[in-house]
Amino acid sequence: MCGRYATTRSAGDLSGLFESADETGGRLVADHNVAPTDPVPLVRVSPEGHRALSLGRWGLVPGWSRSPAGAARMINARAETVATSRAYAPAFARRRCLVPADGWYEWVRQPGGAKQPFYMTPLDGSVLAFAGIWSVWDGPAGPLLTCSVVTTDALGELAEVHDRMPLLLPPDRWATWLGAAGDPTELLAPPPLDWLAGLEIRPVGPAVGDVRNDGPELTARVPLAPRAEPEGMMLF
Repeated sequence: MCGRYATTRSAGDLSGLFESADETGGRLVADHNVAPTDPVPLVRVSPEGHRALSLGRWGLVPGWSRSPAGAARMINARAETVATSRAYAPAFARRRCLVPADGWYEWVRQPGGAKQPFYMTPLDGSVLAFAGIWSVWDGPAGPLLTCSVVTTDALGELAEVHDRMPLLLPPDRWATWLGAAGDPTELLAPPPLDWLAGLEIRPVGPAVGDVRNDGPELTARVPLAPRAEPEGMMLF
């Protein structure tokens, strides 16, 4: 799964990186500890037909939902079922988006029950794009833009941290993902292993476990506690 991540680039930086019009209205702020239902940046093709950087809420609310109460349970859409699920299929077919991120967090259980958090992020500091889908829910307070991150089986060393990972899209796949059509098998293909090798698996401190905490210190490397790594895992 992907249940916590970081996205700290400014709207200006993201609109430039993704060649999109900034439609966030100055409301985008850096967040080193994004949690379900938080506001997040996403890149989509707007109803007017141009690529737009928008601000949406993490946790998809299908248009037919009676309320947004279940959004926290819909932050992830599995690649295996996103094209057929009643909740996700309409958005996958017509409303795909890119979810910019600096990196994401997962936890590895240690002997004794404690959990060691790890932060997965590009070694070269480049931006990540999670495959996402979006929807608009018409509520009493007005339209609510929401999104989910598509997840897939973890590959390579990432599988030693968690059995799932966000579906990561290299830059050469951004335009296809945002396109109006596309073969689901090709759209949902995992990224190449040699591209994934450019990710760092970084041990970080326990403060990220509290959603009230924020700041760059959450992504800072910490010494790996003895035996925190799964058997056979060589992180550094």
